[in-house]
Amino acid sequence: RAQLSEEKLLQQILKNGDRERMTAAKRQESELKRAEKRKAEVDGKFVRMYEDWSAGRITEYNFNLLTKKYQAEQQELDEKISRLQAELSAEQQTALDAEKWVALIKQYANPTKLTAELLNTLIEKIVIHEATKSADGMRDQEIEIYYRFIGKID
Repeated sequence: RAQLSEEKLLQQILKNGDRERMTAAKRQESELKRAEKRKAEVDGKFVRMYEDWSAGRITEYNFNLLTKKYQAEQQELDEKISRLQAELSAEQQTALDAEKWVALIKQYANPTKLTAELLNTLIEKIVIHEATKSADGMRDQEIEIYYRFIGKID
């Protein structure tokens, strides 16, 4: 499929969980914008508060109290912004990983022999579950293949 329609395969890989990823990404982006906006507001308040203190409009006690409060909020916002940026970056990496996987598949399309190099290049891990016997006496065993860059394909 990678040789026939690279774009279709890439879209199918990304489609698995795409709705959830898109919803999460939109939520993270809006949360990131709100955090960045609030950080700018807090920074502005901090500057105005310093100006009020230096002009004698607020007491040193109130200045120190508000300083601690705003510094704590600034630190929380910095951590939140960093976390959200990392999460959004990980989402973007998923698409890049899928593209890398399609390129690998194209490179190893139509193998004539199953080699260790081929398996190590394309497959991250294989999970073999314990075999069970069904009521009709048939033996069932689930095997999961996790591919490099994209994980398990259903």
